[in-house]
Amino acid sequence: MSLPLEGLSAIVTGAGRGLGRAEALELARLGAAVVVNDYGQAARDGSGEASAAPAEEVAAEIRAAGGRAVAHLGDVSDFETARALIDLAVAEFGKLDVLVNNAGILRDRMVFSMSEDEWDSVVRVHLKGHFNTTHFAAVHWRGRSKAGEAGVYGRIVNTSSEAFLAGSAGQPNYAAAKGGIVGLTTSSALALARYGVTANVICPRARTRMTEDVFAGFAEPAAEGDLDPLSPEHVAPLVGYLASPAAAGVNGQLLVVHGGMVAVVERPKVAAKFDTAKEAFTYEELDSVLTPHYASRPAGETFAAAEVLGLKKG
Repeated sequence: MSLPLEGLSAIVTGAGRGLGRAEALELARLGAAVVVNDYGQAARDGSGEASAAPAEEVAAEIRAAGGRAVAHLGDVSDFETARALIDLAVAEFGKLDVLVNNAGILRDRMVFSMSEDEWDSVVRVHLKGHFNTTHFAAVHWRGRSKAGEAGVYGRIVNTSSEAFLAGSAGQPNYAAAKGGIVGLTTSSALALARYGVTANVICPRARTRMTEDVFAGFAEPAAEGDLDPLSPEHVAPLVGYLASPAAAGVNGQLLVVHGGMVAVVERPKVAAKFDTAKEAFTYEELDSVLTPHYASRPAGETFAAAEVLGLKKG
């Protein structure tokens, strides 16, 4: 019996640890040959010396299990590095079929305290990093299609966060970048569908080096030996599914995923609509319709992160 991803090749960025590692292992388990990308820096803020060790260890783990994998040390926020990453997949495996963008860093600060570098660095790694690899993968797939290749196969799985949906007071850079990734994904889904490519985005809840303080005390394992409800292993199967032929009809979608739950998120809906009684609104008329509307709703209608995530401490 063939595996769902047998004969396919994949790239997973930020795959040396945590969520990316789990995703790379799952794709390999499902039959894909994998390029394991990671910059290998020790700190979650992107500081420290780059190291090939994390990516090499994951690639070695895949090979030890009988799979095919190569490691790639590189920062995907660099345009030429992203080009080289896609070229490596093609050189090693003949083509690229699946791109999973996961690489990211955190530099948390309130908006009034955030430096320009803290903003730029997070947006660069998350949003520009997603764009860079998507761009070169898209060039690869479009080129094959234009050359007359029948049945080009392409899957993009991007990584956003509920921080863009719910807000995250100390992460304006991260929330903005993750919101941008959703826009990049939906745009790519429309542009690339004609070439046999789908693009989808997930909002994972996982306890990793990036989120260890965010999820401290939330949804801990019930007993020793139990799988953590926030383990990355709960997220990886969805990535495997979205990378597979079974998901051919899934495109431009946003899905929230964590321990035993997948939620399909609809695009924003209009909550209320007001039309002017005259040719154009005046300040007074807007005051007469909008002020009562918002006064009837909970103050600011903001929600604590735990409420939005559906998580409980303890």
